[in-house]
Amino acid sequence: MSDRPLTLMAVHAHPDDEATGTGGVLARYAAEGIRTVLVTCTDGACGDGPGGVKPGDPGHDPSAVALMRRQELEASCDVLKVSDLEMLDYADSGMMGWPSNDAPGSFWQTPVQEGAARLAELMRHYRPDVVVTYDENGFYGHPDHIQAHRITMAALEMTALTPKVYWTTMPRSMMQRFGEIMREFHEDMPEPDPAEAAAMAEIGLPDAEITTWVDTIAFSGQKFDALAAHASQGENIFFLKMGKERFGELMGMETFVRVQDATGAAIPENDLFAGLR
Repeated sequence: MSDRPLTLMAVHAHPDDEATGTGGVLARYAAEGIRTVLVTCTDGACGDGPGGVKPGDPGHDPSAVALMRRQELEASCDVLKVSDLEMLDYADSGMMGWPSNDAPGSFWQTPVQEGAARLAELMRHYRPDVVVTYDENGFYGHPDHIQAHRITMAALEMTALTPKVYWTTMPRSMMQRFGEIMREFHEDMPEPDPAEAAAMAEIGLPDAEITTWVDTIAFSGQKFDALAAHASQGENIFFLKMGKERFGELMGMETFVRVQDATGAAIPENDLFAGLR
């Protein structure tokens, strides 16, 4: 038997992404004695600045925003008991279609093999048993999420070390519930136009296609606090508006699609480490 600890590696695009999609599993598996490694690919400099100032507006200082978001990320990792934080520190590319997509040094402009080689070195160092990242559309089409997916899958090919690989996702039933709650909190929210509604309907997967349902309700308070640690982005984090109890009811299950497995563990499963312990 190896004395190497079981290890989860989550590869995310920006500071705060770790809490939204995987805060529950990071906290749960840390509590179970599993080593948790977070790789954050960008500096988050296209996020809001102090007072909610937006990128491109007067007073938005990308360098200052990046430093602030690094500090918030470290605070989030403390809350979630993340064992190891690794930052690739590529420049945040911004939302799809922003001029920052084309900026030299942006993550979106980085050759996939370059980013993958750096990530592969981290995989060789930590030798994760489970790797989690986004699907090929980055869940909702953000360029940095898409790029995180690309470099992760390329790094996995380079190393061939990881028994289990997952993509984050959300059941369509939960997406529908989100829509209902958002309208509850924003009674004056206009109905989306048909094209936008159709795009939203394609986010996530039918419940029957989810392979892995991990109960993290016991850690939903930590997940909430980790999100709250990203205070500069609070305007954009809808979940914080619902309070801890409601948050736990809605966000106490984290869901994934298993895309690589060397264990033969049956699906559906309720543990990312099924077949490994």
